Amino acid sequence: MLTDMKSLLAAAEKKECAIPAFNVYDAVTGAGVIRAAEEANACVIVQMYSRLFTSPEKEAEFIAPAIVAAIHRSPVKMAFHLDHGATDEAVARAVRAGCTSVMRDASELPLDENIAVMKNVVRFAHDLGLDVEGELGHVGVAAEGVSTEYTKVDEAVRFVKETNVDALAVLVGTAHGHYKQAPVIAVDRIREIKQATGIPLVLHGGSGVPDDQIRAAIKSGIRKINFGTDVCCSMLNALRAVDEKLIAIDLVMKEPTEAVKRFCLEKIRLLGAEGTNE
Repeated sequence: MLTDMKSLLAAAEKKECAIPAFNVYDAVTGAGVIRAAEEANACVIVQMYSRLFTSPEKEAEFIAPAIVAAIHRSPVKMAFHLDHGATDEAVARAVRAGCTSVMRDASELPLDENIAVMKNVVRFAHDLGLDVEGELGHVGVAAEGVSTEYTKVDEAVRFVKETNVDALAVLVGTAHGHYKQAPVIAVDRIREIKQATGIPLVLHGGSGVPDDQIRAAIKSGIRKINFGTDVCCSMLNALRAVDEKLIAIDLVMKEPTEAVKRFCLEKIRLLGAEGTNE
């Protein structure tokens, strides 16, 4: 059942859990995520990277219709989300492809420019009944190190007030990709931002974060956690183990699909999202 992100985050707030947001890239990862959500009766956010909408190959033109159709057929509530929209064009394409929420990532810009970009996107999206996620404090790549320049509380208050975003991704000790060493999340900063803004907070770079850190982040106010790298790894590791004698693609991809499903089930339960589809 295709729904909006805001209602899912409200349910997470009520239950004091977090909604997992899984990046999908094809039918295999999409099926794995959706089957896990159905088995756990859990609300999830299915999301796609900006580049899939804007690359010359425009992979989203092939993938998004299948994802949207599968979500519509499912008894579980799911949002379809644009992750890290790099441009306004990416946002527009994601909307046309059926996304019910979008992230416009202008976090590398100075604060005033980030706010200006987000104001325009929020006006556009809200007029269409769609939800918007912004990012304040650029969440970088783990291979380059994890920044300790955390999102500032006063800037978060201003950002939320002036942009009217529905969710805010914050920089609190995580990064994208595989970590050189396990991160330590700034739970106190999460709590301070949550108390000051009252808005659902988003944790990017969830792959590889220790379970105790995930639980602490949720307890402090995180309501959406993104998983991308480990979705890829769960599929690829299983694919590399498939018997090379298999030729039929549907049979080759059967175990990789199940591996994605198992990974997603693990994270759904860790985040406390099991049974949220009520």
